[in-house]
Amino acid sequence: MARTSTAAVHHGAFHPLRVTAVDRLTADAVAVTFAVPPELRETFRYTPGQHIAVRRVANGSEVRRTYSICTPVLGAEGPEAVQVGVRLVDGGEFSTYALKELAVGDVVEVLPPAGRFTLAPRAGSFAAIVGGSGITPVLSMAATLLATRPDARFCLIRSDRTAASTMFLEEVADLKDRWPDRFQLVSVLSREDQQAGLVSGRLDQERLATLLPTLLSVESVDGWFLCGPYGLVQGAEQALRALGVPRGRVHQEIFHVDDGASPAPSRSGPPVHATLTATLDGRSGSWPVEDGETLLDSVLRHRADAPYACKGGVCGTCRAFLVSGEVRMDRNFALEPDEVEAGYVLACQSHPAGEEVELDFDR
Repeated sequence: MARTSTAAVHHGAFHPLRVTAVDRLTADAVAVTFAVPPELRETFRYTPGQHIAVRRVANGSEVRRTYSICTPVLGAEGPEAVQVGVRLVDGGEFSTYALKELAVGDVVEVLPPAGRFTLAPRAGSFAAIVGGSGITPVLSMAATLLATRPDARFCLIRSDRTAASTMFLEEVADLKDRWPDRFQLVSVLSREDQQAGLVSGRLDQERLATLLPTLLSVESVDGWFLCGPYGLVQGAEQALRALGVPRGRVHQEIFHVDDGASPAPSRSGPPVHATLTATLDGRSGSWPVEDGETLLDSVLRHRADAPYACKGGVCGTCRAFLVSGEVRMDRNFALEPDEVEAGYVLACQSHPAGEEVELDFDR
């Protein structure tokens, strides 16, 4: 079965972008800049905090990874370039390639910006708690906000292992120099002593619950943005909850999940022989779901253009609206509670819980 509507979203369409710079940030991280041609500037228009997915085919296999855009949104005509920060991950195929082989002039396939961990510039007071490479989307948020809204303030609390491993150190220092009255910076090193400022150590729930009220008026912050490893984000969320911060003011994005510290996938229950109907880029189809596979895998068997990147429930690229039926999600580190309540699911983590399921990737 197939039907067509007038929608033309093209969720899974990659575009070849040329690399214009590969700048070393630390011994294990680089900033990669892609040129955006005039005909794609509207397609690659982004909100501060969004990410792009990159694709590379090597040795006959495809690798997809997501990286947050770190540059501010300042132009009205769409970006002439997008820049992302890439940190080396043990065994990471794309990060290894980016640090050791990627060069100016190379062409990389890139998906348009996506994601809902965003801060559209507006008046108010905002704060972020980040760890490691979690600085990348928040750097775009803070730089854009401070440059475009003189009636806004931003407090950044960042945790890094050592000073030498700190990404975008100069860029963050520049924000402090340019807007000393509206940008507050607190840096914590977990594996290195500091000569001044806070003592070293890990930012856990207990420490944050004590620290935050001494830095700013917690109740007056209009939006909190938590980004980094699962443990840091979870501890920060619990600390804010203990301080009485409303859930709607807290936004989070996980950059790394340790399997031992995160909820394990729940694959209990007998197999369900289901049929999936999915709408993607205005076209719909219905197909059987094979035992044990996710709804995303079911779609990919028939639609190679289905949107996805991490397949780990982290990036949110495969977000879809559950039109009808019931599903169970193994994990969810990407959707906000209000999105889940509204009916959205992660297709890469969803399994049918009934005989008929319908998803809409276009909503």
